[in-house]
Amino acid sequence: MTRNAGIMGYPLKHSISPIFQQAAFDHLGLDVRYCAWELPPGEVAGMVQRLRQPEYLGANVTVPYKETLISMVDALADSARLIGAVNTVVNRAGKLEGHNTDAGGFLHALREDGAFEPEGKVALVLGAGGAARAICFALAEAGAAAVYITNRTPERAQTLVAVLGKQSATRIATLPWSGADLAKRVKECHLIVNCTTMGMRHSYAEGQSPLPAGLIPKGALVFDVIYNPIETPFLKEAAEAGARTLGGLSMLIYQGAASFELWTGQKAPVSVMFEAGARAMQAQG
Repeated sequence: MTRNAGIMGYPLKHSISPIFQQAAFDHLGLDVRYCAWELPPGEVAGMVQRLRQPEYLGANVTVPYKETLISMVDALADSARLIGAVNTVVNRAGKLEGHNTDAGGFLHALREDGAFEPEGKVALVLGAGGAARAICFALAEAGAAAVYITNRTPERAQTLVAVLGKQSATRIATLPWSGADLAKRVKECHLIVNCTTMGMRHSYAEGQSPLPAGLIPKGALVFDVIYNPIETPFLKEAAEAGARTLGGLSMLIYQGAASFELWTGQKAPVSVMFEAGARAMQAQG
């Protein structure tokens, strides 16, 4: 029987997950088809119910449903429960487990590809959605000295601070989306992470940057979790400001590899996934 897995989100035109995940299944000779399930909000519950059927291994979950899935699965792994977001669903004999592989994928990319150790460092996280939750949690767990969170809707950032502040000794605080206080604090930051969709291909904010170029500190690491395009406007401006830069492809592959292992119980062929992902990005230009 052919099994199914896929990615749930809206929109999904930018996603290359079907390409590198399918390459991994094919490389190991697994009879699995990986799909893109672009779902408007009204169709999410129905898709979750379908995931309980024997022919489904599970799903990846992306914007804007990572927090939505918390209440739709039967059980939560510690990672998803603590973070408050699900990016991987695993079908266990009709019962759905919610996991979060974003935090581990982020730290792996940060250390291996960004040559950055967060312990004792100061970070600014732009955004307060599911990816931001995982990244703030990961930074706090890794011993960051301080994590500042800014979001266009301040209440979401404040909620995230309230949750994470109870779990960590790391100083976690909100900053306004713009203004003098943000400009002052950005100068202290060793790491800036964009978790918004600003700059993402095929999004409403394509071509935009989440932070004014003049605020980017020289010598900081700027990590944009967006992977499509490879060089976002934010990364281009950061490089011009003298910052080091890291795009989102490596985080995407590492978190996807962890999902693959949860579904199959087999070690993910990470090099195959990277090669397929890089080819997909080159094809998109």
